[in-house]
Amino acid sequence: MGGRTPHGGAVGGRPVARGAVVGGPPGPGLVRVLLRPVVRTVPWRMIAAGGGLGLLFAAWPRLMGEEANGQAALTALRASALAFALGAGFLLDDPARHTTAAVPTRRALRHALRLALLLPVAALWWTAALLLAPERIRPPVADITVEAATILAIALTGAALAVRRGDSARPGQAVAGFLLGSAILAPLLGPESWALFAGAGDPRWPAAHDRWTVLLCAVLLTGAASATEPVRRRTLGRLMSPSGTSDPSRG
Repeated sequence: MGGRTPHGGAVGGRPVARGAVVGGPPGPGLVRVLLRPVVRTVPWRMIAAGGGLGLLFAAWPRLMGEEANGQAALTALRASALAFALGAGFLLDDPARHTTAAVPTRRALRHALRLALLLPVAALWWTAALLLAPERIRPPVADITVEAATILAIALTGAALAVRRGDSARPGQAVAGFLLGSAILAPLLGPESWALFAGAGDPRWPAAHDRWTVLLCAVLLTGAASATEPVRRRTLGRLMSPSGTSDPSRG
């Protein structure tokens, strides 16, 4: 049962809004209290670096002039989506992770706040990337957007899994390495029948994007499950909290 703080205060070193229920469902007051520190701790520089590089990739066919073709635009947008996802993979990096693990706020809420800050930025950025690709050679917008969303979802899910299963306060570097390695190996090692990286004029394009959609749904489900708190475990006969600290209420 959560306890109410009628006059506000602090729990676990973090301020708690007036009327917030500690351990209960998040209310608007708690969200407002958490929003400012979350905004400060989001690694905007890494996201901006990935986004800036991505826009340079997206602009490449336009710089080629009349020599650009549909395959060049498709490759550029895929590289652009990957660059942004590499930056977004650092979203859950938090140097203060181990000092804030004991706060009563659920991990799902903390992750959701970061995601809520990123998604509008990602949507505006992707719109700009699409507009940089010349219209005459731009691949089908809906299909290439599904690809970009899947790559971004893989990066964010990888970060959530790293936070859930590991102790690192900065999992972004490992996530970026995994994503980059997967992007290089997937076209080489993926089943030929899947044709995930088919060209826009390839007859396999529609079927490939059906598979992209299925992959996106699977990654989103995995990411949602990864944002929950891990089940408490017994270590050396004592019940441990998800952060690894002992629970004084249990023997």
